[in-house]
Amino acid sequence: MKSWIRSSYKFSVCLSLVTLLATLTACDGGGQNAGSTNGETLRGDITIDGSSTVFPITEAMAEEFQIENPGTRVTVGISGTGGGFKKFCAGETDIQDASRPIKDSEMEACQQAGIEFIELPVAYDALSVVVNSQNDWVDCLTTEELQKIWEPAAQGKINNWSQVRADFPDQPLTLYGPGTDSGTFDYFTDAINGEEGASRGDYTASEDDNVIVQGVANDTGALGYFGLAYYEENQDKLKVVGIDDGDPSNGDGCIPPSVATVENSTYQPLARPIFIYVNKEALSRPEVQSFVNYYMDPANKDLVSEVGYIPLNDSVYQAIQTRLANQTTGTMFEGGSTVGVNLKEVLK
Repeated sequence: MKSWIRSSYKFSVCLSLVTLLATLTACDGGGQNAGSTNGETLRGDITIDGSSTVFPITEAMAEEFQIENPGTRVTVGISGTGGGFKKFCAGETDIQDASRPIKDSEMEACQQAGIEFIELPVAYDALSVVVNSQNDWVDCLTTEELQKIWEPAAQGKINNWSQVRADFPDQPLTLYGPGTDSGTFDYFTDAINGEEGASRGDYTASEDDNVIVQGVANDTGALGYFGLAYYEENQDKLKVVGIDDGDPSNGDGCIPPSVATVENSTYQPLARPIFIYVNKEALSRPEVQSFVNYYMDPANKDLVSEVGYIPLNDSVYQAIQTRLANQTTGTMFEGGSTVGVNLKEVLK
């Protein structure tokens, strides 16, 4: 009898311990299979900042990644490409969103701080020139007219639509665009004015593209520019302008920004690749490695399309994954310009 009691007691204790462990596991998020890699639950914080253009893609990737890995926390900020690089090269962030390649001065800052980075293209974007939805006089602008509007010499002088083209109305022209910390500003000025950073300064500037959206949407004579995703998200209150670059080989005259015109290379010169930069040391942390692998997995490229950008093709993804696997550091874009760049050629 005593022997049975002792056995029964031992069994009860074991059963209680099993029940307790099962309860604790359930409270911990569902066990080893929930949000795990190789049977181990991923945990840790990942900090990202930089471009407002790249933000929608990174935010979408972060949200889906955290659903699959609830032990991680991914924070994504918007301080512009330039502002983000200041933080990244100071070691304050793990990943940098960038709508243009890193500049020489930024590389020097990273080198001085001992920050090695891996540069990864993540999508294509089409800079979109937009006007107010009530604008009924402009459907297309040439690159020469855009230069006439935005070049430094236009400051204080070109302030009416009739000055842009003779048959445009006598309507005040007000301008909205990215601030000088924005990679979109750098790219646009390079592509349109022929020199990065060369721009008139008398316009409403913001690193937050939503500010530009609101400005143009509330001003009949307004014109602004930003990434395609922000136009597509707000096309009910904005009108996109087609661009004629004067090159017959890129199509017949006026070309609107779209997935198709970027993929077939007819929307020139305002189509560009956009990037993330990964701190090599941070990549040694499992949560960062897993997130970057998730971001660069072609199986997740639908997220790129869903937020209004153009996914890379599979051969480019493959080349980028090789670059990531080899932890190839540095930039592929000496001089910092991607105007007219072919990613396939650069990645060879």
